[in-house]
Amino acid sequence: MKDFKKYYIIPAEPEELYRALTTEITIRLWTGDLVEIDPTVGGQFSLWDGAIQGKFLELEPFTKIVQEWYFGDQEEQSIVTLKFHEHKKGTSLEVKQTNIPDEDYDDLVDGWNNTYIASLLEFYEEEE
Repeated sequence: MKDFKKYYIIPAEPEELYRALTTEITIRLWTGDLVEIDPTVGGQFSLWDGAIQGKFLELEPFTKIVQEWYFGDQEEQSIVTLKFHEHKKGTSLEVKQTNIPDEDYDDLVDGWNNTYIASLLEFYEEEE
């Protein structure tokens, strides 16, 4: 099992970014795909036609989101923690994911960089 941690600068205020990650209509806009989401503690979510599925463990408005992501029959939970830090260019989004299966690590990091975060960046750059 591996862990991943990285900071990304997103050109949006922490409140905007938090809402973009917890509001169904906004998630549909930046992913361009169907979304199922119940942004409550214990609520389930599914993004990119089920490519990412899990549940919310913690929601601290505008500062932190903690999710469990599902990887098949994996016994240890993969936990994703998103922390929102104010930054002069918008938000410094701290992404930390634990318990990533070794065989999925490279694809997962590629997904964070080139799909998840890239989609958010493109969404906010189009708004400017």
